[in-house]
Amino acid sequence: MGNVTSSVAAKFAFFPPDPPTYDVYRDEEDGRIIFSGLTADKNVDVHLLETKGGNKIVATFWRHPFARFTLLYSHGNAADLGQMTELFIELRAHLRVNIMSYDYSGYGASTGKPSEFNTYYDIEAVYNCLKSEYGIKQEDVILYGQSVGSGPTLHLASRFQRLRAVVLHSAILSGIRVLYPVKVTLWFDIFKNIDKIRNVSCPVLVIHVRNTSFVHFFISRYTPSAFIFFRP
Repeated sequence: MGNVTSSVAAKFAFFPPDPPTYDVYRDEEDGRIIFSGLTADKNVDVHLLETKGGNKIVATFWRHPFARFTLLYSHGNAADLGQMTELFIELRAHLRVNIMSYDYSGYGASTGKPSEFNTYYDIEAVYNCLKSEYGIKQEDVILYGQSVGSGPTLHLASRFQRLRAVVLHSAILSGIRVLYPVKVTLWFDIFKNIDKIRNVSCPVLVIHVRNTSFVHFFISRYTPSAFIFFRP
């Protein structure tokens, strides 16, 4: 029963655009990875990263010349990177940050199939790229997770204690709690954010509509002045 329920929760969690909204290919002259539709003047590095799950995922690094911090962005469950480019351009310009974004396994031009653990492997590979390719320190990384992206975001945030901050945008308490208002965490649940948030030591910004179980959970445990709420 548990495996069936968790499989149902996973089906509700992932809706990759079909067909994908972009493609990647290698430039014949210099071997660089090209992201379709992105011109050189956008100042974006494109990576194909291998994960512990054996998949190759697409990641894009949006560089700002005066950035102090880097936003590691985990998008929602029904988008891919091709649909996010305009947002990243705006965020980079207005916030003056670097942005590292990626597609989950099975999204966009990333290989494999989307699953809870694959998203964890995905964000770990992206974080390692930030360290190895760009020398970015943990203290200068802000994790941003939207919708199902709150899962990999809190997975990473619960393991690293010196992150600058975490932003949770329309986050979920857990996969099963999206479907059923259960009071305890079941062993077969996915994205157990409600438990992992207790291990996050950096500041957390919650962006959410006010009257939701996620907001009620945080208000009952944290200082309400730490939140920003947006009404729909």
